[in-house]
Amino acid sequence: MLECVPNFSEGRDKQIIARIRQGIESVAGVKVLHTDMGFDAHRTVITFAGKPEACLEAAWQSVRIATGLIDMRHQKGAHPRLGAVDVFPFVPLQGSEMTEAIDCARILAERVGRELRIPVYLYGEAALRANRKNLAEVRKGEYEGLNEKLKLEEWKPDFGPTVFNEKSGALITGARKVLVAYNINLAGGDAALAQKIARQLREKNGGLKAVRAIGWWMPAFNCPQVSCNLVDLDLTPLHLVFDTCCRLAEEMGTRVTGSELVGLVPVKVLTDAADFYNQGKTMTEKEKLEFVKTKFGLSSVKPFDPSKQIIEKALGGWQPG
Repeated sequence: MLECVPNFSEGRDKQIIARIRQGIESVAGVKVLHTDMGFDAHRTVITFAGKPEACLEAAWQSVRIATGLIDMRHQKGAHPRLGAVDVFPFVPLQGSEMTEAIDCARILAERVGRELRIPVYLYGEAALRANRKNLAEVRKGEYEGLNEKLKLEEWKPDFGPTVFNEKSGALITGARKVLVAYNINLAGGDAALAQKIARQLREKNGGLKAVRAIGWWMPAFNCPQVSCNLVDLDLTPLHLVFDTCCRLAEEMGTRVTGSELVGLVPVKVLTDAADFYNQGKTMTEKEKLEFVKTKFGLSSVKPFDPSKQIIEKALGGWQPG
């Protein structure tokens, strides 16, 4: 089974997201596990799973529909983005190998470039060039800088035309391990303060390994956030990111008031965090999840529902036919 976690540059129009989701659900053998719309980020993450061939067809349908409906000429939001479908990762789950995820990403990239005439970059484990493994490097300059970027030999697309697609921008697709998207809320300050904390958190600046972080102001929540991607949980677990952010916030005169998980997370990520804080204490899985929900303030800006946001529970024993 593969997991797909496409990020669409639309977080406000529910009808557009509904049509994209319908396209995914129209493919037999695929299950949509979660949909997370972010108004201020102007971004929606839809998580679905299935066998590789079914995921690949659902991926194509979602990209085809999204690029038909989303116009990047009018898109503005807090989250960085390169195109209407900003990033489309394939993630190996039960019984799948990374090679299967890589194959899917490359097949999708070729078809999107050929049929939709959209520039496509491959990143992560599917990258064809060393300078494209890091998503942030591929996205640098965002949609607004894409026209000039396409003129550079080192940023020639892996698939599709080198001509700027004004409506759709570019697609980034690839393969990766399970990633946790995690936003931490601050009590006071502004976007600049959140950005300062993010700089100290992220690996690129000498912070925590395998952590990508940016800072922004979220009007819908009336607070600044440090937005993190944890790309290798074996190197840096969730609790270390939370504790480090709490320490940095206090050093800068503010405090952490809670956090939110975007999309899905493996149950082990949360139970490991509970075990870290409660060493030696016997707890049921339900007690561990409740502890972490309270400790991290996971419902501080929107409800956290383990049955919908934990991969294993969202699957609910479902297996692709």
